[in-house]
Amino acid sequence: MAVSLKESGDDLAEVSEINVTPFIDVILVLLIIFMVAAPLSTVDVPVDLPVSNAQQQPRPDKPLFLSVKNDLTLALGDDGVARDGLQAALDARTHGDREQRVFLRADQGVAYGELMKVMNLLRSAGYLKIALVGLEDTGQAAPAAPAASPAAGQNPGVGQ
Repeated sequence: MAVSLKESGDDLAEVSEINVTPFIDVILVLLIIFMVAAPLSTVDVPVDLPVSNAQQQPRPDKPLFLSVKNDLTLALGDDGVARDGLQAALDARTHGDREQRVFLRADQGVAYGELMKVMNLLRSAGYLKIALVGLEDTGQAAPAAPAASPAAGQNPGVGQ
């Protein structure tokens, strides 16, 4: 039997220690919930992105289109441009305004890595406002395009 040596007139003495047992119980329950939910949050789904059904945005008066053709050549508007001369051609077309949006479109056969190289060229040239252009989904199936022969130096089927 425990005896208190302090004499106090109050039957309910204040306890200055915090009871952490409920806190630890809640933390352990949260830990278990996150351990169960974390593996469910990862999803591996193959992605095919040729068509978009997003609302069409208003077009500027004179849009600046940069096209990546199937043979990986670049065209600024209707004029062909070399990769090393891209910055000079863009500066001439935009009069040095690097805040102007560049609409980037690519042939469906262009590998994703090649499109990223062109986006890196635009970024290194100082053009950070890049819009990707895609086909609008009209609900009808697109006609099958004939298979093009791969360009010289490309391995067919790699990166596609």
